[in-house]
Amino acid sequence: MSVSNLSGNQKRRMKSASRLYAVQALFQMEASSQPIDAVLKEFEKHRMGVEIDGIRLEDGDVDHFSQVVAGAVNNQARIDQMTDRALVAKWPIARIDPTLRALFRAAGAEFVEGDTPPKVTIVEYVEVALAFSPDGKERGFVNAVLDHMAREAKPESFA
Repeated sequence: MSVSNLSGNQKRRMKSASRLYAVQALFQMEASSQPIDAVLKEFEKHRMGVEIDGIRLEDGDVDHFSQVVAGAVNNQARIDQMTDRALVAKWPIARIDPTLRALFRAAGAEFVEGDTPPKVTIVEYVEVALAFSPDGKERGFVNAVLDHMAREAKPESFA
């Protein structure tokens, strides 16, 4: 959906939704070995803004979604290395829950290629983590890892 004629609030909601969709898409790509093009099309046509069982899903910012997913795929090695450095030595990224791995990759793509302030990106992805873990157990962990990654990717934002 085009975001050019929408209010600031609507644009923010769509961008937030696109982050959640990006994490889901990256998870799906890893779990099913589907190519990026197929997953991007599936989400754009069959997930974003559709109605499922009487519940309308939030529209997503398709451009932002595509940029995050492509950025995560194109920079996966760099992002995974940043994530590994942010984790305790006993927990390399390969041992992390696949949903969190997808989340770290999506956020990492925004740190590496995006123009959103890192602190905003951190808050947004902590909120995404809560969608997958509503009890909030992952909140502090996700925040700490993302803060470390952001400081590595964009140290000038924390000076």
